[in-house]
Amino acid sequence: MRKFSAVLPILPLVAIIAWVGYSFWQAYQPQPYTLQGQIEAQQYNISSKVAGRIDQVLVRKGDQVEPGQLIFSITSPELDAKLEQAKAGQQAATAMAEQAENGARAQEIAAAKDQWQKALAAANLAEKTYQRVDNLYKDGVVAEQKRDEAYTQWQAARYTENAASQMYQLAKEGARDETKRAASEQARAAAGVVAEVEAFTSDTLVKSWHSGEVSQLLLQSGELAPTGFPVVSIIDMQDAWLVLHVREDQLSQFQKGQQFSANLPALDNQSYKFEVAHVAVMGDFATWRATDSRTGFDLRTFEVEARPLQQIEQLRVGMSAIVELEQP
Repeated sequence: MRKFSAVLPILPLVAIIAWVGYSFWQAYQPQPYTLQGQIEAQQYNISSKVAGRIDQVLVRKGDQVEPGQLIFSITSPELDAKLEQAKAGQQAATAMAEQAENGARAQEIAAAKDQWQKALAAANLAEKTYQRVDNLYKDGVVAEQKRDEAYTQWQAARYTENAASQMYQLAKEGARDETKRAASEQARAAAGVVAEVEAFTSDTLVKSWHSGEVSQLLLQSGELAPTGFPVVSIIDMQDAWLVLHVREDQLSQFQKGQQFSANLPALDNQSYKFEVAHVAVMGDFATWRATDSRTGFDLRTFEVEARPLQQIEQLRVGMSAIVELEQP
């Protein structure tokens, strides 16, 4: 009993010494290093190639959309007018090509032949007239001037007959091959213009190219939409990743292909596995630590992207992720 009484006063001192010793031991133990990142996901902006007034927006925030689903429509009277003009130009070019290919009509060929026959008859008559006048000139009945006039009229009739004959042959043969090709290519060009305008017209019904959830509606019905302006934004949470900014002295733990665990506070602090998919090739000073005696240099950070190894339900963009590492 006396021994216990003698030891009792020093027990508090022993406890204090033990506590101080444990505290010092704890202070010199390696502490875990915590990284905080956030969830990102692929975002797509849905816009139209043509300007116009928004007719209908067929989705709302939070809606799930699939590829090929109609998202919104645009009205553009100017585009409709251009389409009519293009179609009219195509019809005119097609008609010209058909005319070049088919050649002259039967009536036109017959008319050209009649003109040639008429000129031929006139040339024959002029020749006979000249022969008569020439005979009279040789007999001394008419002057040389009359014979020259008859000869000139005969030659002129011959040239007229030859020209009429060429016109008749041209009417029978139709257009040259070069003319036909030129008319055909003009028709093709006009068809291309129509196809181009129709392509723009079809883009007034804008569909989604991707699946995802509607995150933003930037324009509503009745508002004007410029060319290429995003009207609806969607986020594909099936294509999500974690972004971390890692100091270079910790970068060895985040090489491409390495796996690690991260806790998501928004999902009851559950732990999920991630795999490093990308490490930025250029560092920055987003999280900077000045030179000290241990490192001897300034520490840069590198952006690291990591993909989840499994699909995470209820995952949202901007959620925090906590990663604990050993202190270097």
